[in-house]
Amino acid sequence: MLQTYDEKNRDIIININGDLVHRDKAGISPFDSAVQGGDAVWEGLRLYDGRIFKLREHLARLRSSAKALAFETIPDDDELIREIRSTLEANGMQDGVHIRLTLTRGVKITSGMDPRLNQSGPTLIVLAEHKAPVYDTSGLSLITSSVRRFPPDCLDPKIHHANLVQSILAKIEANVAGADDALMLDVRGFVAETNAAHVFIVEGGAVITPHTVACPEGVTRSTVIDICVENRIPCHVTDLSLTEIYRANEMFCTGTMGELAAVTQIDGRTIGDGEVGPLTWRLAELFREETVRAGDRVV
Repeated sequence: MLQTYDEKNRDIIININGDLVHRDKAGISPFDSAVQGGDAVWEGLRLYDGRIFKLREHLARLRSSAKALAFETIPDDDELIREIRSTLEANGMQDGVHIRLTLTRGVKITSGMDPRLNQSGPTLIVLAEHKAPVYDTSGLSLITSSVRRFPPDCLDPKIHHANLVQSILAKIEANVAGADDALMLDVRGFVAETNAAHVFIVEGGAVITPHTVACPEGVTRSTVIDICVENRIPCHVTDLSLTEIYRANEMFCTGTMGELAAVTQIDGRTIGDGEVGPLTWRLAELFREETVRAGDRVV
């Protein structure tokens, strides 16, 4: 699965600390913490007809991650929303838009790891692109990566940080294998997530997803669990082994970038009958209905 370039994004305007600049002229300092060590937090947001779905939840996670990394200054919701709105208005964007919101610790006075070198900051980057959900909804293929997700005692996955080397290494393995994405396990051998999304299986009419022991607290994941509860669809959170994945009736992954997409093959094994399952279809439709009726209006 390779994302494609959209010509509509040729002249998009990027927001860096309130300055609106053409994408070809946008840049941050080589002394910025994101460049120096991936010292930044981020969120992916999606715009539906002028509304950002689960905006407050995403901003809360951004703030939680920045607090965990001991950022001295964290913009409040009003400031963040103001900069998001100005970026969307500058681009004339209303629908079918993905927003990458990045907050770095800021610019250092000299290169180095020590956060005490950050004496100005933070740096806020708002990148809004015309981008439909990136996954093929007819069914994804996965391979299991050799790269393991960190447990909380190594690097707490509840910090939604911008150092994505683990995911990149797993994605390289998927690319080499000709798969769409890679399934990642925790250090105990249980399923964590893919390199880019949370995972669910369907077994015996119940929806099952792993604990967030070695993966972030997903906003879309939580939405799907809530949808199951509201519609009386049995839903469980538990450890999942690869064997349970292989023998599942259905499988799908969730995330802001790709919404909800079925997985029909993993490690050369066919999941269920190799088609998008009925419960996956139903949940995808319920999720679409949720995005139509919910969200904070920003433009």
